[in-house]
Amino acid sequence: MEKQKKSCTIKTSIGGQAVIEGVMMRGPKKTALSVRLPDNTISTEEWATPDGNKWYKKTPFIRGIFNFVESLTCGYQSLMKAAEKAGLDEEDEEPSKFEMKMRQVLGDKFMPVLEGLILLFSLAMALFFFAFLPTTFVNLLRGTITHPLALSALEGLTKIAILIIYLAAISRMSDIHRVFMYHGAEHKTIFCYEHGEELTVENVRKYTRFHPRCGTSFLVIVLLLSILVSSFVTWDNVWMRVGLKVLCLPIIMSLSYECIKYAGRHDNLFTRILSAPGLWTQRLTTKEPDDSMIEVAIASMKRVIPENPNEALF
Repeated sequence: MEKQKKSCTIKTSIGGQAVIEGVMMRGPKKTALSVRLPDNTISTEEWATPDGNKWYKKTPFIRGIFNFVESLTCGYQSLMKAAEKAGLDEEDEEPSKFEMKMRQVLGDKFMPVLEGLILLFSLAMALFFFAFLPTTFVNLLRGTITHPLALSALEGLTKIAILIIYLAAISRMSDIHRVFMYHGAEHKTIFCYEHGEELTVENVRKYTRFHPRCGTSFLVIVLLLSILVSSFVTWDNVWMRVGLKVLCLPIIMSLSYECIKYAGRHDNLFTRILSAPGLWTQRLTTKEPDDSMIEVAIASMKRVIPENPNEALF
Protein backbone atom coordinates (compact mmCIF):
# COMPACT_ATOMS: atom_id res chain seq x y z
CA MET A 1 0.00 0.00 0.00
CA GLU A 2 1.18 3.51 -0.79
CA LYS A 3 2.91 5.10 2.15
CA GLN A 4 1.54 8.54 2.97
CA LYS A 5 3.93 11.16 4.36
CA LYS A 6 2.40 14.04 6.25
CA SER A 7 5.31 16.44 6.55
CA CYS A 8 8.37 17.15 4.46
CA THR A 9 11.92 17.58 5.70
CA ILE A 10 12.40 20.44 3.21
CA LYS A 11 10.22 22.42 0.82
CA THR A 12 11.87 22.41 -2.58
CA SER A 13 11.22 24.75 -5.47
CA ILE A 14 12.04 21.98 -7.95
CA GLY A 15 9.03 21.05 -10.04
CA GLY A 16 8.35 18.96 -13.08
CA GLN A 17 6.00 17.75 -15.74
CA ALA A 18 5.18 14.36 -17.15
CA VAL A 19 5.63 14.03 -20.91
CA ILE A 20 5.34 11.20 -23.41
CA GLU A 21 7.44 8.34 -22.02
CA GLY A 22 9.35 10.71 -19.78
CA VAL A 23 9.64 13.41 -17.14
CA MET A 24 10.86 16.98 -17.31
CA MET A 25 12.29 18.42 -14.09
CA ARG A 26 12.89 22.13 -13.61
CA GLY A 27 15.41 23.27 -11.02
CA PRO A 28 16.73 26.72 -10.06
CA LYS A 29 19.75 26.43 -12.38
CA LYS A 30 19.03 23.57 -14.77
CA THR A 31 16.08 21.97 -16.50
CA ALA A 32 16.32 18.31 -17.55
CA LEU A 33 14.26 16.05 -19.78
CA SER A 34 14.58 12.28 -19.46
CA VAL A 35 12.78 10.00 -21.91
CA ARG A 36 12.55 6.21 -22.22
CA LEU A 37 13.66 5.46 -25.77
CA PRO A 38 12.26 2.66 -27.96
CA ASP A 39 15.41 0.59 -27.26
CA ASN A 40 14.56 0.83 -23.51
CA THR A 41 17.51 3.11 -22.67
CA ILE A 42 17.04 6.51 -21.01
CA SER A 43 17.97 9.67 -22.89
CA THR A 44 18.56 12.76 -20.73
CA GLU A 45 19.31 16.25 -21.93
CA GLU A 46 19.58 19.41 -19.90
CA TRP A 47 19.61 23.15 -20.46
CA ALA A 48 19.83 26.26 -18.34
CA THR A 49 16.69 27.33 -16.53
CA PRO A 50 15.81 30.96 -17.41
CA ASP A 51 16.94 33.46 -14.80
CA GLY A 52 14.36 33.61 -12.02
CA ASN A 53 15.85 36.64 -10.28
CA LYS A 54 14.29 39.23 -12.56
CA TRP A 55 11.98 41.57 -10.68
CA TYR A 56 8.83 40.55 -12.56
CA LYS A 57 9.48 36.89 -11.69
CA LYS A 58 9.92 37.63 -7.99
CA THR A 59 7.32 40.32 -7.24
CA PRO A 60 4.21 38.82 -5.60
CA PHE A 61 0.96 39.10 -7.57
CA ILE A 62 2.95 39.99 -10.70
CA ARG A 63 5.25 36.98 -10.99
CA GLY A 64 2.39 34.51 -11.42
CA ILE A 65 1.45 35.36 -14.99
CA PHE A 66 5.07 35.54 -16.21
CA ASN A 67 6.08 32.28 -14.55
CA PHE A 68 2.92 30.60 -15.84
CA VAL A 69 3.64 31.58 -19.45
CA GLU A 70 7.28 30.51 -19.11
CA SER A 71 6.29 27.16 -17.57
CA LEU A 72 3.66 26.61 -20.25
CA THR A 73 6.18 27.27 -23.02
CA CYS A 74 8.86 25.07 -21.44
CA GLY A 75 6.36 22.27 -20.83
CA TYR A 76 5.08 22.35 -24.40
CA GLN A 77 8.60 22.32 -25.86
CA SER A 78 9.51 19.39 -23.59
CA LEU A 79 6.41 17.54 -24.73
CA MET A 80 7.39 17.97 -28.37
CA LYS A 81 10.98 16.86 -27.70
CA ALA A 82 9.76 13.81 -25.80
CA ALA A 83 7.43 12.78 -28.62
CA GLU A 84 10.33 12.95 -31.05
CA LYS A 85 12.66 10.99 -28.76
CA ALA A 86 10.02 8.34 -28.08
CA GLY A 87 9.76 7.72 -31.81
CA LEU A 88 6.18 8.91 -32.28
CA ASP A 89 7.18 11.08 -35.21
CA GLU A 90 8.24 7.96 -37.10
CA GLU A 91 4.60 6.95 -37.32
CA ASP A 92 3.60 10.22 -39.05
CA GLU A 93 1.98 10.03 -42.47
CA GLU A 94 3.49 11.59 -45.56
CA PRO A 95 3.24 15.39 -45.37
CA SER A 96 0.34 16.92 -47.28
CA LYS A 97 0.80 19.33 -50.19
CA PHE A 98 -0.21 22.19 -47.89
CA GLU A 99 2.42 21.19 -45.32
CA MET A 100 5.13 20.90 -47.97
CA LYS A 101 4.16 24.34 -49.32
CA MET A 102 4.31 25.85 -45.83
CA ARG A 103 7.73 24.28 -45.26
CA GLN A 104 8.98 25.86 -48.47
CA VAL A 105 7.64 29.28 -47.44
CA LEU A 106 8.70 29.25 -43.79
CA GLY A 107 11.85 27.12 -44.00
CA ASP A 108 13.44 26.64 -40.58
CA LYS A 109 10.64 28.64 -38.97
CA PHE A 110 8.01 26.05 -39.93
CA MET A 111 8.12 24.05 -36.69
CA PRO A 112 8.18 27.08 -34.32
CA VAL A 113 5.22 28.58 -36.21
CA LEU A 114 3.36 25.27 -36.19
CA GLU A 115 3.98 24.77 -32.48
CA GLY A 116 2.83 28.32 -31.79
CA LEU A 117 -0.38 27.78 -33.74
CA ILE A 118 -1.07 24.51 -31.91
CA LEU A 119 -0.52 26.25 -28.58
CA LEU A 120 -2.86 29.10 -29.54
CA PHE A 121 -5.48 26.60 -30.71
CA SER A 122 -5.22 24.75 -27.40
CA LEU A 123 -5.71 27.98 -25.44
CA ALA A 124 -8.69 28.90 -27.64
CA MET A 125 -10.28 25.49 -26.99
CA ALA A 126 -9.72 25.91 -23.24
CA LEU A 127 -11.45 29.31 -23.33
CA PHE A 128 -14.30 27.81 -25.33
CA PHE A 129 -14.94 24.92 -22.94
CA PHE A 130 -14.32 26.76 -19.67
CA ALA A 131 -15.48 30.31 -20.45
CA PHE A 132 -17.88 30.44 -23.39
CA LEU A 133 -19.66 27.07 -23.18
CA PRO A 134 -20.62 27.13 -19.45
CA THR A 135 -21.83 30.75 -19.69
CA THR A 136 -23.90 30.04 -22.80
CA PHE A 137 -25.42 26.91 -21.26
CA VAL A 138 -26.41 28.61 -17.99
CA ASN A 139 -27.71 31.67 -19.84
CA LEU A 140 -30.34 29.42 -21.45
CA LEU A 141 -31.73 28.78 -17.96
CA ARG A 142 -32.10 32.44 -16.98
CA GLY A 143 -35.86 32.19 -17.38
CA THR A 144 -35.94 29.52 -14.65
CA ILE A 145 -33.07 30.74 -12.47
CA THR A 146 -32.96 34.50 -11.94
CA HIS A 147 -30.59 35.19 -9.04
CA PRO A 148 -27.08 36.11 -10.31
CA LEU A 149 -25.33 34.15 -7.55
CA ALA A 150 -27.36 31.03 -8.37
CA LEU A 151 -26.48 31.41 -12.03
CA SER A 152 -22.78 31.83 -11.20
CA ALA A 153 -22.87 28.78 -8.90
CA LEU A 154 -24.44 26.66 -11.65
CA GLU A 155 -21.89 27.98 -14.13
CA GLY A 156 -19.12 26.95 -11.73
CA LEU A 157 -20.55 23.47 -11.30
CA THR A 158 -20.71 23.16 -15.09
CA LYS A 159 -17.01 24.06 -15.35
CA ILE A 160 -16.09 21.48 -12.72
CA ALA A 161 -18.21 18.83 -14.46
CA ILE A 162 -16.53 19.55 -17.82
CA LEU A 163 -13.07 19.28 -16.24
CA ILE A 164 -13.81 16.00 -14.44
CA ILE A 165 -15.47 14.42 -17.48
CA TYR A 166 -12.58 15.49 -19.71
CA LEU A 167 -9.90 14.14 -17.35
CA ALA A 168 -11.78 10.90 -16.76
CA ALA A 169 -12.23 10.40 -20.51
CA ILE A 170 -8.62 11.03 -21.55
CA SER A 171 -7.28 8.91 -18.68
CA ARG A 172 -8.78 5.90 -20.44
CA MET A 173 -6.56 6.49 -23.48
CA SER A 174 -3.53 4.21 -23.26
CA ASP A 175 -0.95 6.88 -24.15
CA ILE A 176 -2.42 9.44 -21.75
CA HIS A 177 -2.70 6.81 -19.02
CA ARG A 178 1.05 6.25 -19.32
CA VAL A 179 1.68 10.00 -19.13
CA PHE A 180 -0.35 10.05 -15.92
CA MET A 181 1.79 7.21 -14.59
CA TYR A 182 4.91 9.27 -15.30
CA HIS A 183 3.14 12.14 -13.52
CA GLY A 184 2.89 9.92 -10.46
CA ALA A 185 6.59 9.04 -10.76
CA GLU A 186 7.47 12.74 -10.90
CA HIS A 187 5.57 13.50 -7.68
CA LYS A 188 6.96 10.49 -5.82
CA THR A 189 10.52 11.44 -6.79
CA ILE A 190 10.10 15.03 -5.59
CA PHE A 191 8.64 13.80 -2.29
CA CYS A 192 11.58 11.42 -1.82
CA TYR A 193 14.04 14.28 -2.36
CA GLU A 194 12.10 16.51 0.02
CA HIS A 195 12.38 13.85 2.72
CA GLY A 196 16.15 13.69 2.30
CA GLU A 197 16.28 10.07 1.17
CA GLU A 198 18.58 8.72 -1.51
CA LEU A 199 16.94 8.74 -4.92
CA THR A 200 16.51 5.02 -5.53
CA VAL A 201 13.56 3.18 -7.02
CA GLU A 202 12.87 1.45 -3.73
CA ASN A 203 12.86 4.72 -1.77
CA VAL A 204 10.79 6.64 -4.31
CA ARG A 205 8.19 3.90 -4.69
CA LYS A 206 6.88 4.24 -1.12
CA TYR A 207 5.87 7.90 -1.36
CA THR A 208 2.47 9.31 -2.28
CA ARG A 209 1.74 10.38 -5.84
CA PHE A 210 -0.33 13.37 -4.67
CA HIS A 211 1.63 16.61 -4.33
CA PRO A 212 0.11 19.97 -3.28
CA ARG A 213 2.42 21.98 -5.56
CA CYS A 214 1.20 20.53 -8.84
CA GLY A 215 -0.08 21.88 -12.12
CA THR A 216 -3.36 20.06 -11.54
CA SER A 217 -3.79 21.84 -8.20
CA PHE A 218 -2.98 25.14 -9.90
CA LEU A 219 -5.63 24.46 -12.55
CA VAL A 220 -8.24 23.62 -9.91
CA ILE A 221 -7.47 26.77 -7.91
CA VAL A 222 -7.73 28.84 -11.11
CA LEU A 223 -11.12 27.25 -11.72
CA LEU A 224 -12.37 27.89 -8.18
CA LEU A 225 -11.15 31.50 -8.15
CA SER A 226 -12.73 32.09 -11.55
CA ILE A 227 -16.04 30.94 -10.09
CA LEU A 228 -15.66 33.47 -7.26
CA VAL A 229 -14.70 36.30 -9.61
CA SER A 230 -17.47 35.41 -12.05
CA SER A 231 -20.09 35.97 -9.35
CA PHE A 232 -19.34 39.71 -9.63
CA VAL A 233 -19.59 39.86 -13.43
CA THR A 234 -22.81 40.93 -15.13
CA TRP A 235 -25.23 38.47 -16.74
CA ASP A 236 -26.90 41.18 -18.84
CA ASN A 237 -24.87 40.30 -21.93
CA VAL A 238 -23.29 36.89 -22.56
CA TRP A 239 -20.49 38.21 -24.76
CA MET A 240 -19.67 40.96 -22.29
CA ARG A 241 -19.58 38.43 -19.46
CA VAL A 242 -17.24 36.11 -21.38
CA GLY A 243 -15.02 39.02 -22.38
CA LEU A 244 -14.76 40.37 -18.83
CA LYS A 245 -13.90 36.91 -17.51
CA VAL A 246 -11.13 36.56 -20.08
CA LEU A 247 -9.76 39.97 -19.07
CA CYS A 248 -9.75 38.81 -15.44
CA LEU A 249 -7.71 35.68 -16.23
CA PRO A 250 -4.27 37.26 -15.59
CA ILE A 251 -5.44 38.38 -12.16
CA ILE A 252 -6.91 34.96 -11.39
CA MET A 253 -3.75 33.15 -12.50
CA SER A 254 -1.57 35.47 -10.42
CA LEU A 255 -3.68 34.85 -7.32
CA SER A 256 -3.66 31.09 -8.00
CA TYR A 257 0.12 31.12 -8.32
CA GLU A 258 0.44 32.79 -4.91
CA CYS A 259 -1.90 30.19 -3.40
CA ILE A 260 0.22 27.35 -4.81
CA LYS A 261 3.43 28.98 -3.57
CA TYR A 262 1.95 29.41 -0.10
CA ALA A 263 0.71 25.81 -0.01
CA GLY A 264 4.16 24.64 -1.11
CA ARG A 265 5.86 26.47 1.77
CA HIS A 266 3.46 25.73 4.62
CA ASP A 267 1.61 22.80 6.11
CA ASN A 268 -1.35 23.89 8.23
CA LEU A 269 -5.12 23.60 8.31
CA PHE A 270 -5.60 26.41 5.78
CA THR A 271 -3.16 24.96 3.24
CA ARG A 272 -4.63 21.48 3.65
CA ILE A 273 -8.09 22.88 2.88
CA LEU A 274 -6.65 24.94 0.00
CA SER A 275 -4.84 21.92 -1.46
CA ALA A 276 -7.66 19.39 -0.97
CA PRO A 277 -9.59 19.95 -4.27
CA GLY A 278 -6.37 19.73 -6.30
CA LEU A 279 -5.24 16.59 -4.47
CA TRP A 280 -8.62 14.97 -5.12
CA THR A 281 -8.36 15.84 -8.82
CA GLN A 282 -4.87 14.30 -8.94
CA ARG A 283 -6.55 10.94 -8.47
CA LEU A 284 -7.48 11.36 -12.12
CA THR A 285 -4.26 12.97 -13.40
CA THR A 286 -1.74 10.74 -11.61
CA LYS A 287 -1.48 6.95 -11.63
CA GLU A 288 0.85 4.56 -9.85
CA PRO A 289 4.05 4.26 -11.93
CA ASP A 290 6.08 1.14 -12.58
CA ASP A 291 9.75 0.92 -11.63
CA SER A 292 10.98 1.79 -15.13
CA MET A 293 9.06 5.09 -14.97
CA ILE A 294 10.50 5.89 -11.57
CA GLU A 295 13.98 5.33 -13.02
CA VAL A 296 13.25 7.97 -15.67
CA ALA A 297 12.00 10.47 -13.09
CA ILE A 298 15.10 9.89 -10.93
CA ALA A 299 17.40 10.40 -13.93
CA SER A 300 15.77 13.76 -14.62
CA MET A 301 15.70 14.82 -10.96
CA LYS A 302 19.39 14.14 -10.37
CA ARG A 303 20.37 16.51 -13.17
CA VAL A 304 18.60 19.55 -11.68
CA ILE A 305 19.60 19.33 -8.01
CA PRO A 306 22.03 22.23 -7.45
CA GLU A 307 25.42 21.75 -5.80
CA ASN A 308 24.17 23.92 -2.97
CA PRO A 309 20.85 22.32 -1.94
CA ASN A 310 19.76 25.60 -0.30
CA GLU A 311 19.34 27.09 -3.78
CA ALA A 312 16.46 24.69 -4.37
CA LEU A 313 14.51 25.72 -1.27
CA PHE A 314 11.45 27.96 -1.17
